[in-house]
Amino acid sequence: MTPDSGLASWLRLTLTPGLGAASIRELLKQFGLPENVLARPRRELAQIAPRATVSAIDSEEVSRGVAAALEWAQKPGHALVTLADRDYPKLLLEIPDPPLLLYASGRLELLNCPSLAIVGSRNATAQGERNAESFARAFSENGLCIVSGLALGIDAAAHRGGLVGAGSTIAVLGTGIDIVYPARNAELAGEIARAGLLLSEFPLGSKASPHNFPRRNRLISGLTLGCLVVEAAPASGSLITARAAAEQGRDVFAVPGSIHSPLSKGCHALIKSGAKLVESAEDVLAELSAFRRTGYASTAHSPPSAGASEDEALLMHMGFDPVDVDSLCSRAGLSPEQVSSELLRLELAGRIAALPGGLYQRLN
Repeated sequence: MTPDSGLASWLRLTLTPGLGAASIRELLKQFGLPENVLARPRRELAQIAPRATVSAIDSEEVSRGVAAALEWAQKPGHALVTLADRDYPKLLLEIPDPPLLLYASGRLELLNCPSLAIVGSRNATAQGERNAESFARAFSENGLCIVSGLALGIDAAAHRGGLVGAGSTIAVLGTGIDIVYPARNAELAGEIARAGLLLSEFPLGSKASPHNFPRRNRLISGLTLGCLVVEAAPASGSLITARAAAEQGRDVFAVPGSIHSPLSKGCHALIKSGAKLVESAEDVLAELSAFRRTGYASTAHSPPSAGASEDEALLMHMGFDPVDVDSLCSRAGLSPEQVSSELLRLELAGRIAALPGGLYQRLN
């Protein structure tokens, strides 16, 4: 984790009203780590972000928010994970807009365990909930961490099943991590904080808001190897998660149901568009067999070693001569988006330097 001073700088940027992730990334690209950004004259920052927004960086409101978040992070089991931290989920680096900072409560090592998303209707049938819990338990017992959104219905059932097995579960929230929504799941949230992980990209105190949940959904899919949908109406939010999963290159699975049930129509639509039909847990485990072959499941509770991490691998491909993104893509067999995300992380960590002409050079 970053020292408090560096962490406070990340918080100050992410808590500034109106300073969006795209602007922050541009500031980081121009000036380096957040503490370097904040050390620059505000007139320089105003060339990238609106002047009124830049002025808010030093406001009392933001200072109070930073202090509150740092105090929250000092409590047992709490953590703030930045884009530059080794604990940051590697799979999130593959999505177009990874969060700059995550609030976490519970078992931090689950962030980099092999995971599967299970989502579905809030108004699920009793059979749908039984199916979700049974599937989740089977996957968790096979070393997969179950990721869902703590909603009523299928999400809650999936979390319950995940808690039973060794893989356990991550609940990605559409609120601040200090708010349980819906309140009926407060007891379940407490169990997840003790034996799994609660996760949010939203600042403390952020209440449930309609525009938060699509953003939450991209993280549910982004953290995982694939997404299983159990019962979903045609306009279900679960289908947003499934679409995000497909766009992120994740496997999409769906459980079929009665042709007469409205809650089957979303799953049937997914299957028609190419999602894999699931009748048993083994149908999914067979598709995700790569994580078994590589021994990924057996290390489900161990953080990846530094020598085996993706950033070390990319550094090996870089060598010590200046290199461009296209060359790194060819050497590492990664997409430009993956390479660019890793380069940003390495640059923020002070391990590489950006050179003129779109080149990068390893520093250590």
